[in-house]
Amino acid sequence: MVARLVIAAPSSGAGKTTVATGLMAAFAGRGLAVSPHKVGPDYIDPGYHALATGRPGRNLDAYMCGTGLVAPLFAHGARGCDLAVVEGVMGLYDGAADQGELASTAQVSKLLKAPVVLVVDASSQSRSVAALVHGFASWDPEVRIGGVILNKVATDRHEHLLREALGESGVPVLGVLRRAPAVATPSRHLGLVPVAERQAAAVAAVAAQAEQVRQGCDLEALLALARSAPELHAEAWDPGVVGRLHAGGPVGPTLPRTPSGGTPVALRDDRPPRLAVAGGAAFTFSYAEHTELLRAAGAEVVVFDPLRDEALPEGTSGLVIGGGFPEVYGAELSANEPLRKAVAALAASGAPIAAECAGLLYLARSLDGKPMCGVLDADARMSSRLTLGYRDAVAVNDSVLAPAGARMRGHEFHRTVIEPGAGALAAWGLRQPERRMEGFVQGGVHASYVHTHWAGSPEVAARFVERCAGGPVA
Repeated sequence: MVARLVIAAPSSGAGKTTVATGLMAAFAGRGLAVSPHKVGPDYIDPGYHALATGRPGRNLDAYMCGTGLVAPLFAHGARGCDLAVVEGVMGLYDGAADQGELASTAQVSKLLKAPVVLVVDASSQSRSVAALVHGFASWDPEVRIGGVILNKVATDRHEHLLREALGESGVPVLGVLRRAPAVATPSRHLGLVPVAERQAAAVAAVAAQAEQVRQGCDLEALLALARSAPELHAEAWDPGVVGRLHAGGPVGPTLPRTPSGGTPVALRDDRPPRLAVAGGAAFTFSYAEHTELLRAAGAEVVVFDPLRDEALPEGTSGLVIGGGFPEVYGAELSANEPLRKAVAALAASGAPIAAECAGLLYLARSLDGKPMCGVLDADARMSSRLTLGYRDAVAVNDSVLAPAGARMRGHEFHRTVIEPGAGALAAWGLRQPERRMEGFVQGGVHASYVHTHWAGSPEVAARFVERCAGGPVA
């Protein structure tokens, strides 16, 4: 039984991240073990959550992983904690396009049986706030809105008007926050600037958020609300299940989520395959469960920084390059010619390489005219157009991640384009929002813009580790 709260809002921009991160840090500062979670696919907010709590920020995405995995993944992350704080996504009832409530904060709150605290940007309203809160509280009777935190309140008089209006709503005011520049987090083309790029400033911002929450919120009432959540009957997700899977078996959401039995991944000698995982400021997008799955499948995972390290970790037999902002660090990545050549040599050897979004750009011939690794016969550049949304994908060709015909769900989030958009052997056939071929399968390389969450299809990690251990490629 873990006390839990979901921090939601009527829309984006109301201050969910500031409030959620501040609450996490404030409760952690009182000695509580706080488990941080984020609804949806976003990678950046969990970095601030981790800074606030000292624990990995974890995503709860009902679209990519399936509704049946939301509670088990939550239980996995919150094991042994006193309190869990779940930051929502967009507006409370906003989810996957044309999919009803799927992947919305409201759906996740129901799957977790967790009370919701609604963060309202009150900067341009007074009495209307009561109508707004009443509408959100009554829209879905299964969503329990247990309180409101009023954000960006201007003056004591403004606060009085807001409290008076909400007095008859039946939804208690659990906090009032004034405008405070110190808590602001800078943004750019894909949202907040990641923690890894502004370590000292991020620490200061989180400390300011915690202090603002301590001063403006009723922490005792919020903790009591969290503890009022009923028992959640969910068996914690176990990354160790991957060691019991057939690495070459089918992948996709139609399979049981936690199959048992099967054949363990067979390594070719007594040494585990060493997998290099790109990290550092340029490659900050990753889900904690990916590393857990790779290790559970028998791999040794070593993190390296392409901005600083001039060689891959010694003995590297496979490479994972996740998402991030290579476009921001294009000059530095290009200047590290020894590492670019090492990555190209690894790819030429046929070693398994899994690259998502930023990894795709890094493997290209060039990025904004700057030489990259040259593994792919393609060039990338920044674009004014934001590509954003969930994707329903089918593996077009056998690869180190999935056999042809495997279905997976993922998401795209970038302001870059790569030409061509797909290789002679494409990685995925995307089925929505438009049909198109996407990504590259080339030898042991699988490179794509599509981010995936392997917890929903742990066979991906098992297959990849077996290939790194010398198993069959097809």
